[in-house]
Amino acid sequence: MSTITRAGADGAPRAVSNGRKEWMPEALLWLITALMIGARQGTVLTLAFPLLAILTGLWLYFRNPARYIGFMWWLWFLSPEVRRLADWSKGSFTPTSLIQVAPLAVTMISAFSLLRYYRLLSQRRGLPVLLVLLGLAYAFMIGVMSSGPLAATYDLANWLYPILIGFHIMAHTRQYPQYRDTIVNTFIWGMLVMGGYGLIQFFIMPQWDALWMLGSQMNSQGDAVPMGVRVFSTMNSSGPFAFAMMGAMVFVMAATHRVRWIAAALGFFSFALSLVRSTWGGWIVALLIQLVKSNNKVRVRIIASAVLLAGLCVPLLAVGPVAERMQARLSTIVNLNDDQSYAARNEFYATFAKTAFTDVAGEGMGATGTSTKLSNDGGQLGQYGNFDSGVMNIPFVLGWPGTLLYMSGIVWLVVRAVLASFRMRNDKFVSACLSLSLATFAMLVFTNSLVGTGGLLLFMSVFSILSAVHYEKMNRRRTLFVHGGTE
Repeated sequence: MSTITRAGADGAPRAVSNGRKEWMPEALLWLITALMIGARQGTVLTLAFPLLAILTGLWLYFRNPARYIGFMWWLWFLSPEVRRLADWSKGSFTPTSLIQVAPLAVTMISAFSLLRYYRLLSQRRGLPVLLVLLGLAYAFMIGVMSSGPLAATYDLANWLYPILIGFHIMAHTRQYPQYRDTIVNTFIWGMLVMGGYGLIQFFIMPQWDALWMLGSQMNSQGDAVPMGVRVFSTMNSSGPFAFAMMGAMVFVMAATHRVRWIAAALGFFSFALSLVRSTWGGWIVALLIQLVKSNNKVRVRIIASAVLLAGLCVPLLAVGPVAERMQARLSTIVNLNDDQSYAARNEFYATFAKTAFTDVAGEGMGATGTSTKLSNDGGQLGQYGNFDSGVMNIPFVLGWPGTLLYMSGIVWLVVRAVLASFRMRNDKFVSACLSLSLATFAMLVFTNSLVGTGGLLLFMSVFSILSAVHYEKMNRRRTLFVHGGTE
């Protein structure tokens, strides 16, 4: 039995999937990857992995659009570790690797949804997306002139792919139950894998991770020795890893898996050892929102879950070297005067705010972040390579015209999601998505949470809420039509 895709009356596809064959390309990709690593064929793997990943992504996109989302997340979860294992099997660190392209390229496959279902942009639910795209298009044109086409294009992809994934979910509203199940399954099992490996990384420090830390000079991640690292598990750094764990721990409330408590314990422990305070705060905000939005039964479940996690993990976090690391990090929250990171952020806000908010035209795509490596011959980070504020990054890059368009679309989407969530009070997945999206949006003060892992979480959550409501509306109309026809 094969997957059949049809277009509905609203332009959205309807699919019937058997779920029997879609797992085979994924399984083959990871099996071939493991065999190449075991055979020490790092050079071949560097070329083969992105090619096989893209082919698998294309297969899943057309065969099972919901499973494609899960595969995309697994690539973001595991590709950095594959890259490190490939370098280790070759015996040397490589500054740039094609394996890094795999998750971005597979995520950009979702652009096909924009081309196939562009008519949705003219509908009420698609207008916010159109505003966001126009804002990004403006900044891209400015960036091509100021930073060059290569840097601007790479930066555009990083800003664009989260909204493309959101649009992809909206375009497949009729498959909302499959998307919901896929997202929850992916994050629960992802938390189990990454949380468990995070503990191995902290207490043992595998050679391939140490090689990467030393080669990339990631001093912000601690020391490449056991119990000296800020856990980043299978991902590139502790920041994206903490975002992923924050999302997974929020989705625990919507899961029914028996393994979820083991996964949550491992994830919570590794999440704490990442020492990323902004995501600690984001997770607390998400839990508070869930408590406010939920009924009494779910509130009891959330509180009981928090107590269970605390009972399992706090004693372990309060012993030996782990306790020293945690206490040192927690003390910076209480005593901000001794917090160098807080002082540096304050100084950055004070000195750069005027520049960011008075640059009317904007610097365009490629002006900040890792894309600045592509705007110079040396491949080094540019002047604004490290930009520690989403609030200022957006106007600085997009300018006033781009910011007005972009943020109008974002705020419109978030407000619609909040209002829509009140119609789905009994849907635990909707409640989790709402708390996660609002918490991620609030973290703009610390980082640009609208791009990268944070952006994926935000747009995936917002559009999942909107899809849930639209799916319920379609079911209601179908029920009324059937009853009306029989009467």
